[in-house]
Amino acid sequence: MNLITLDNVSLSFGLSHLLDHVKLSVKTGERVCLIGRNGAGKSSLLKIIEGTQLPDSGIVAKKPHLRLARLSQELPQNMEMTVYEYVAEGLSEIGQLLAAYHHLTHALQKNPTEKDMQTLEELHQKLDAKEAWEFDQNIQLTLTRLNLSPDATVGSLSGGWQRRASMAKALVSKPELLLLDEPTNHLDISAIQWLEETLLEISAGIIFITHDRALLKRLATRIIELDRGKLTSWPGDYDNFLRRKAEMLHAEEVQNAEFDKKLASEERWIRQGIKARRTRNEGRVRALESLRIERAKRRDVQGKVSLSIDDAKKSGQIVIEAKNITQSFSSRIIIKDFSMTVMRGDRIGLIGPNGVGKSTLLNIFLGKSNPDVGFVTLGTQLSIAYFDQMRGLLDLEKTVIDNVSEGADTIEINGSKQHIMGYLNNFLFTRERALTKVKALSGGECNRLLLARLFSKPFNLLVMDEPTNDLDLETLELLEDLISEYKGTLLLVSHDRAFLDNVVTSTLYFEGNGIITEHVGSFHPVKNEIVTPQSFPKEKKDKLPRDHHKKELTNLMRQIEKWEAEYELIQKEMANPMFYEKDPVAIKELMKNLKQLELDLKDAYQRWEDLEN
Repeated sequence: MNLITLDNVSLSFGLSHLLDHVKLSVKTGERVCLIGRNGAGKSSLLKIIEGTQLPDSGIVAKKPHLRLARLSQELPQNMEMTVYEYVAEGLSEIGQLLAAYHHLTHALQKNPTEKDMQTLEELHQKLDAKEAWEFDQNIQLTLTRLNLSPDATVGSLSGGWQRRASMAKALVSKPELLLLDEPTNHLDISAIQWLEETLLEISAGIIFITHDRALLKRLATRIIELDRGKLTSWPGDYDNFLRRKAEMLHAEEVQNAEFDKKLASEERWIRQGIKARRTRNEGRVRALESLRIERAKRRDVQGKVSLSIDDAKKSGQIVIEAKNITQSFSSRIIIKDFSMTVMRGDRIGLIGPNGVGKSTLLNIFLGKSNPDVGFVTLGTQLSIAYFDQMRGLLDLEKTVIDNVSEGADTIEINGSKQHIMGYLNNFLFTRERALTKVKALSGGECNRLLLARLFSKPFNLLVMDEPTNDLDLETLELLEDLISEYKGTLLLVSHDRAFLDNVVTSTLYFEGNGIITEHVGSFHPVKNEIVTPQSFPKEKKDKLPRDHHKKELTNLMRQIEKWEAEYELIQKEMANPMFYEKDPVAIKELMKNLKQLELDLKDAYQRWEDLEN
């Protein structure tokens, strides 16, 4: 049955029509991905579904007594709460009682008083009356599943763990409809993979907004797009959406061109001389007025971000040489005896859990900080561009234009001068937004501004720390294509698996305890030590340098031998007559492993053939 139905829902802010008579229904078990440009109104649509924002017109119908939960983009605000108390908020009144009971229980352990004992007894009676103890068990179970300590304060958690706490708060009520707004923000790769598995297991209907294409492809059963106020449902996978969307836009472009040609013809006729005016057909005049009104209502496709890199002169062959680096904070070792040489043209991804030292290594590479032990030597003729995930390069009190222009009216890109307003327009900043202070921008706008500032000067070493956060899918893919064609050296920290797959040619994996291992090839699941064939970019694999091909082939042959041995062992085990007397769960797991090995080997053999050729 339908959990939620929207019928002719509209919403406007000033002259901007975010939702224009949209229709939508979501059933139990559906996992619907909502996509669209930054500022298109996706978050507003979720708020209307949640009921925290009212539409200007239209009907929002929900299943009676619908249990609904929403995970917003924002992290928790009350940092003093315990994790238990924060998660219990997801249960409304009962959650408040449980949180108070939990808080008082711990307070009594430190300083028992008669008054608190009496209050605790009263709370106990209220919880008994509401049969609330099963909800307490559900909170404890959810926290255990997410590996969260109930007594830790929210403020003591990293951004990724705060995100887990927010997810626990959303899940604890066992929602029938779950709304997720950029759920992978602040999560590292292992946490994103955990999130995928969790969402695949629950039976609730899900509507989610994401720029993570790997999550989208694995999770979504349907894609809906919000474009110029209209909501369109696209069955099938993301690749099918891209193809059909391109076909639709082409048909729209052709139709608009024919319409504009007809309108121009009629405008020429109406402007003819006195003789023509005497013979005007009043019906034709009225038809022209209708054409003018229809053209005025048309909402043209918003322009795309226009990205280009102003290449600097080539750097020296050796870009960075690090020798025996060790770095620790307090008694915790972040980097232990690490050495490597970054060569011109290398594109290296840095991956691993949050807080493990990726940004620290970047700062050491760039000379922003010195290691406790060891040294770093930078190569010659380096021009460095640095994308900082904390946006520390932006002056919040200055306008967009002042953050890029530095007082100049023009900017030079690839030898050609361009007016600063025209340059910013390439990054979708209107004149009004260009004159806005940075502190008033959205997250997506801040990231576009960082890109505009970054690409305004030539460079041959590009260092990017989480550049994909808050970017819409279209801009993300344009950035990906641009970096893939970039001829210089790249150091990239990212948790976006698809982006890593399509951009980098080797990875540094931070295992923890200061251990960093280097792998040839693009992103790979953290559980494997050798890169798996699925992780190689299908369209861009031929752009890998030849020396990387040789290393990859050697590693791939070793991996194939390993997988073939595992496959043979499973087949021998299944040939045993006693095999099917085992636990059904164990049999199912073994069959699943066998199927995965078949897929892995198929891809590996194909990749081997590609590399040999």
